[in-house]
Amino acid sequence: MGTSELDRIIAAHAGRKGALLPMLHDTQHAFGCVDAAAERAIAQALNLSRAEVHGVVSFYHDFSAAPDPRPCLELCGAEACQARGVNALLAAARQAAGERVRVKTVYCLGVCSAGPAARTGDRLHARLDEETLVNLVNAL
Repeated sequence: MGTSELDRIIAAHAGRKGALLPMLHDTQHAFGCVDAAAERAIAQALNLSRAEVHGVVSFYHDFSAAPDPRPCLELCGAEACQARGVNALLAAARQAAGERVRVKTVYCLGVCSAGPAARTGDRLHARLDEETLVNLVNAL
């Protein structure tokens, strides 16, 4: 993990109230993970124990301890998407993904009226059916 980049992330949030989660999100985004070295550096900067920081990292599914190089499809599993049939699509998405693409269930992508929905990177995909979803996975 690049120390200078991590130092920049920490400095960007220094003195900010509630800085832990923004630091963790920025670290995850920059490096693809929040590893033990980052946990230690962030804990030291915020005057927290590493256990406190690790507790947050391990609690939230947005953070991982090691990078995963596979592309990721985030499939909305919130109630509105469930009502629109997302559960019936999950098996097809996982089968198309195999080990090549990571399929991750998330809760609410904010397009409830246009579900089932998914996100790849920063792009939202709505009104998914099985064929469209499989094509989306295959394109990753």
